[in-house]
Amino acid sequence: MAIARPPGASDGLRPVIALHGRDGDAASVMDLGVTDVLARVVRAGAPPFAVVSVDGGDTYWHRRASGADSGAMVLTELLPMLAAKGLDTSRVAFLGWSMGGYGALLLGAELGAARTAGICAVSPALWTSYIMTDNGAFDSSYDWANNTVFGRSELASIPIRVDCGTGDRFYAASRQFVAQLGRPVAGGFSPGGHDPVYWRSQLTGELTWLTS
Repeated sequence: MAIARPPGASDGLRPVIALHGRDGDAASVMDLGVTDVLARVVRAGAPPFAVVSVDGGDTYWHRRASGADSGAMVLTELLPMLAAKGLDTSRVAFLGWSMGGYGALLLGAELGAARTAGICAVSPALWTSYIMTDNGAFDSSYDWANNTVFGRSELASIPIRVDCGTGDRFYAASRQFVAQLGRPVAGGFSPGGHDPVYWRSQLTGELTWLTS
């Protein structure tokens, strides 16, 4: 686990739970420049908040046939741990990249609108059918059907931002996801690929949005 706080911050900060992508970890989230961008956003006038990353393996943030469940770890273990560290977890936001973008949508839906302040999904790893999914993302078609974020009614009343590059392989599915929500969302689609260059270019806007 890694926690980024703005300079001079006190207890009671609300956390943004930042979820890494496949083959990533808590450190790779911070390597995107989170600490520096967080300090800059707060210095520009945003309310102070914390960004928290945690190792989740390559389980796609949901319960797997192996018994691993990194999503439950976040909701039932990480959040109480953060509360014990002085963070205000009464309402939290989620931010994620690729696998973590999907995970942010899934965990935000599972936590519910009462406690989810917002969800920012960056280049989210989304598929419109099981047959199109990457090897290892889901255990079976049943697993995909139970954990897809398409059609999740819980997302209807949660503020959502989706950012995805037009050169990203998840671009088409991300557009379909936004369209099926049936309401405006923040963010958008701009030139870029599925890589840290694009992700770093969007981070200031995303952290600013998550405080609004």
